[in-house]
Amino acid sequence: MGQVETFVERIAAVKLENCFNPYADTCEIFDRRSAPLIRRQNLLRILCALGAAGEIDVWVGRDLGYRGGRRTGLALTDEHSLELYAFHLKVFSLERSTHGPPVKERTAASVYRVLTAVNIPILTWNVFPLHPHESGKPMSNRQHTRSEAELGFSFLEELCTSFPVRNLIAIGNDAAVWTQRLAPRNLCVRHPSYGGQTIFLKQMNEIYGQRIESYGQGGAI
Repeated sequence: MGQVETFVERIAAVKLENCFNPYADTCEIFDRRSAPLIRRQNLLRILCALGAAGEIDVWVGRDLGYRGGRRTGLALTDEHSLELYAFHLKVFSLERSTHGPPVKERTAASVYRVLTAVNIPILTWNVFPLHPHESGKPMSNRQHTRSEAELGFSFLEELCTSFPVRNLIAIGNDAAVWTQRLAPRNLCVRHPSYGGQTIFLKQMNEIYGQRIESYGQGGAI
């Protein structure tokens, strides 16, 4: 088993209370039977594609949410963004692991408005790579704990030392607290949620020199 495969399997082996691990756990409501395998395979395709790149940028969020990463297994990525990510990285396909209509997430919509306009390969990741939820409420979001973040940071650190990272960009202050450990001069932008879309797009425009216009505040959170 290669380094990337081992990395994915180690994340899949993490089991924590009140956390959904999309690479090992199955949602009884929305997931297909093979959902964890599909999400592992998608992540493996992404990491292998990025490993072949000359340099990459890493965009770091906080943790997986129940509308996005819980379903896709990918940070800052909802089901409407899977094929956009596949096209961006020039991988054959990224498969959905759920049944029913695809679910939108507002943060992912903002992120992919930028990601599809930049040329350098992007790895979307989180400080904590699982979906933390409130006790007894699997379809809720909570912020990771300190110990969860410490565990998650070890995976982020490994990625940033294994890949040719050009820019490390924290999306939101919660992520910036941890990315500063890796690169004190790393970049930080406003998180697009809770009315931050316009500032987020403006800051990403400044970083990448793209003309990415702001848009309405409607849509799913």
